[in-house]
Amino acid sequence: MPEMSLPRINELIIILYAFSVLFFFIDFIHNNRKANKIAFWLLSIVWLLQTIFLFYQMFETGRFPVLNISEGLYFYSWVLVTLSVVLNRFLKADFIIFFTNVLGFIMLSIHTFAPSQYESAAVSGQLISELLFIHITMAILSYGAFTLSFVFSILYLIQYNLLKKKKWGKQLIRIDDLAKLDHMSYVLNVIGVPMLLLSLILGMIWAYLKIPNFHWYDAKVTGSFMMLLVYGYYLYSRIVKEWHGKQVAYYNAAAFLILLINFFLFGSLSRFHIWDS
Repeated sequence: MPEMSLPRINELIIILYAFSVLFFFIDFIHNNRKANKIAFWLLSIVWLLQTIFLFYQMFETGRFPVLNISEGLYFYSWVLVTLSVVLNRFLKADFIIFFTNVLGFIMLSIHTFAPSQYESAAVSGQLISELLFIHITMAILSYGAFTLSFVFSILYLIQYNLLKKKKWGKQLIRIDDLAKLDHMSYVLNVIGVPMLLLSLILGMIWAYLKIPNFHWYDAKVTGSFMMLLVYGYYLYSRIVKEWHGKQVAYYNAAAFLILLINFFLFGSLSRFHIWDS
């Protein structure tokens, strides 16, 4: 294969793998069989592409490609994907499958974007820049999901207040019913949380590769993980504690304020500017 085609294939695998993890997460917390089927087929495509790439490496090198860290990471991720396909096909183990794929995604991301001794400096630099691009894109998409979720929560609180005061005007008619508003707010957070998680994984890899003396206690990093915990607790409260309605709408609104603080305040306090490549 041409020198630049291999990175393109690995980047395609990363994107497909990210969507697979997203749908596995939806199935994991919501027991959505349709999401599980989509996730399984995406994972199957990932496994097929990885297998083709693995055999291509074997053909090119004339040996089994596990003799350095980069090759070992790729084979490790392939093993995890293979196990996930088998488990999903024959066992009902959603918890194990989801977290196995998160680990597999981490290993494959490190293999794909870490500079390799077999790649030129130009290719390695481009891969790191593309890693940053994917990280930022996924982060912004997750922020978009959280923002829409916040809007639905605010509409829920407005609708709730109108109903409580028995104001049966045009405003009430133009806003959806409470159950739908509550559900849409929840669904958008279900989408946003795994996207934020995958974005943070890619961001950590980029930071270790690009930033000298990178520290975990950087304001931006701390704020991002705090966001993940806050929205993760939102899902925990909905699923385990069975929070619904006004209580969870207020919590979601407060979570969005933390998002804004992280984006504007913590971003300005960060020791590195995450938008630079």
